[in-house]
Amino acid sequence: MPDSIDATKPPRKNNDASLGEVIEFVKTYAKQETLGPLKGAGSWLAFGVAGALALGLGLLLMMLGLLRLFQAEISWANGGAWSWSAYGFTLVVTVILLVLTMLRIKKAYLNKEPLPKKKS
Repeated sequence: MPDSIDATKPPRKNNDASLGEVIEFVKTYAKQETLGPLKGAGSWLAFGVAGALALGLGLLLMMLGLLRLFQAEISWANGGAWSWSAYGFTLVVTVILLVLTMLRIKKAYLNKEPLPKKKS
């Protein structure tokens, strides 16, 4: 019995897409899926780096000021066997601030979509 029309299969469509159209479609899709997110990532990284540098410089100046405060105001830490104590206090404060900062960091994704607003 020859292979006649099968009612269970849909009829074949004749898609006559030229090779140029397919290549153009692939190029457009690749640009949409790669360049779009990269443009957003560039500004996201730039603001992140600028913020990190500003916060780092601010923390450095604050800790240097704290060290000078300890050295100037604590008389027993000015010389002798306890001269290292101002550096130790400054190190402890720096580590505490670093731990508090690390605890506050939340994971945010670059392409995270905002949550839909709840209707009241």
